[in-house]
Amino acid sequence: MNKTLSAAIAALLAFGSAQAAPAARGAPPLAISLQHLSSIGTDASDDGTGAEIVAYDRRTRRAFAINSEDNDLAVIDLSDPGAPILVEKISLDAYGAGLNSVDAHDGLVAVAVEASPKTNPGKVVFLDARTLAVRGAVPVGALPDMLTFDDDGRRVLVANEGEPDSYEPGAVDPEGSVSVIDLSRGVARARVRTADFQGFSKEELMARGVRVFGPGATAAQDLEPEYITLHGRTAWVTLQEANAVAVLDLPTATFSEIVPLGLKDHTVPGSGLDASDRDNAINIATWPVYGMYQPDAIASFRVGNQQYVVTANEGDARDYDGFEEEVRVASLNLDSAVFGGWAGLQAPAALGRLTVTRTSGDTDGDGDFDEIHVFGARSFSIWTANGELVWDSGDQLEQFFANPVNGYATIFNTNHEELARDNRSDNKGPEPEGLAVGKIGGRSFAFVALERVGGVMAYDVTDPYAPTFAAYVNTRSLTEQRGDLGAEGVEFVPADDSPNGKPLVLVGNEVSRTVTVFQVNATRR
Repeated sequence: MNKTLSAAIAALLAFGSAQAAPAARGAPPLAISLQHLSSIGTDASDDGTGAEIVAYDRRTRRAFAINSEDNDLAVIDLSDPGAPILVEKISLDAYGAGLNSVDAHDGLVAVAVEASPKTNPGKVVFLDARTLAVRGAVPVGALPDMLTFDDDGRRVLVANEGEPDSYEPGAVDPEGSVSVIDLSRGVARARVRTADFQGFSKEELMARGVRVFGPGATAAQDLEPEYITLHGRTAWVTLQEANAVAVLDLPTATFSEIVPLGLKDHTVPGSGLDASDRDNAINIATWPVYGMYQPDAIASFRVGNQQYVVTANEGDARDYDGFEEEVRVASLNLDSAVFGGWAGLQAPAALGRLTVTRTSGDTDGDGDFDEIHVFGARSFSIWTANGELVWDSGDQLEQFFANPVNGYATIFNTNHEELARDNRSDNKGPEPEGLAVGKIGGRSFAFVALERVGGVMAYDVTDPYAPTFAAYVNTRSLTEQRGDLGAEGVEFVPADDSPNGKPLVLVGNEVSRTVTVFQVNATRR
């Protein structure tokens, strides 16, 4: 989807236009709240590292959280969600140099482990969820970053990010890929197939708006799978830096399509942003910049016979020895014919501090910037299965925190490593990263983790053309640097699988190294 079409759709549908939105589907509306039941550290002294990703196994009623820095897996008994117990920490040093993801299905746990160096093939390690014995390990691609079971547990899909070690001469840049692990004959006889990008033309992808820009990289090297969602015979894979989604055919383990996501027009009312950390104010406004969606997490859900995809539009930049993508707007040579009417645009209190890319925006090739492209969209979006934008949350996330009635203005665009209001306005704002979609009372809800400011935003997405805000919860302190910090991975536990018979939302918090358990309480409106 090109920039013009993306902007037009965003303007029409950002808040669900009456002309386009179908009649609301599903069960009668629900009012929900997220009740904090507990938070638990991922080691006995609560000073472990990580807890970025958390998974739940319904058979054993256990949660599993990765600690990448310690290279271990935390096992948590969730039989009583209000009083979780740390069962054990399992070292996986024998299998690699860092854990990046975990998932569980009916007593089987899968863990993605990167190699040392990270450019070598990684492994997926399988463990018994009850005995915690290792049942086997299989090789996958370089830097396995995320993995997921399919619905019946017969496959595990692994997003192999394939990051380079640097862009210096002689550096190693492995290819990105997705490993499809067939478990139909058991772990001991698992078969691995690899879906790669060797059949895609770099020039053709770039012409269609896919960002392929690593110095000297082929398309196969430059496309770096980040996150996966799947339904039936199809999986959707985010290519975050490329600002695209790849469509994977599971039976053949091949990519059928790469869909560019286009650009979000921040001049459109309702799609503004706070662009400065030096203006001493909350100032959400429209600016002459375009947001690259660049989603991290992705999820999917169905409405009738239609499949929809949800993305958390975090944004990400490449920063390696030999190549650094980020630059401040103050350093750009802007085209005066385009930006001349914006007096003081590059001042620190305007756009000067905003972190953007240096790799695109010179649309006519004359050496100055005709457009400003910013990392991420500070939103979450809903797309059709073919990659057409249905709805985007616009600037609703930032507006929620800015509204003093909601009581969170003290942490507006703060960081997860310090409490300092507005200090992330110049760089991706609240930073939506984690995402899960679950069904409650016949309605579909999206749960979006905000990495920097923390907490979980819940929206009713039953009508994908007109989602509505449902709830927000944050268990960090509003006055000092403590509590649950750095929300990243989100796991939805439906009521039928929950230890207490209530839907749960589990959140892995990277900075505080805690797993938080929320109960979803629902009442009919």
